[in-house]
Amino acid sequence: MISVEVKAGLVKSFGEKYGKGPKDSGCTAVQVAILTERINSLKTHFVANKHDYHSNRGLLKMIGQRRSLLKYLRASGEENYKGVIKDLGLRK
Repeated sequence: MISVEVKAGLVKSFGEKYGKGPKDSGCTAVQVAILTERINSLKTHFVANKHDYHSNRGLLKMIGQRRSLLKYLRASGEENYKGVIKDLGLRK
């Protein structure tokens, strides 16, 4: 899990840039950023626990949810999609 401070920082930075304001936690870009942070934080868990298949299922569900949010973001606005991808470093 990510800390409250990290989550608040993501909401503030992505909410100002892509949402309606610094407290807009419901915008798609903020949700993608929070999911990306949660996914990245699980990497260290899987290095230590290779046979944790139950958490692996949760990780795959988060990846699918992020994929569907990115698909929606791409359909609603190409410039926002490219900016979010670039800011999060998802694609090369």
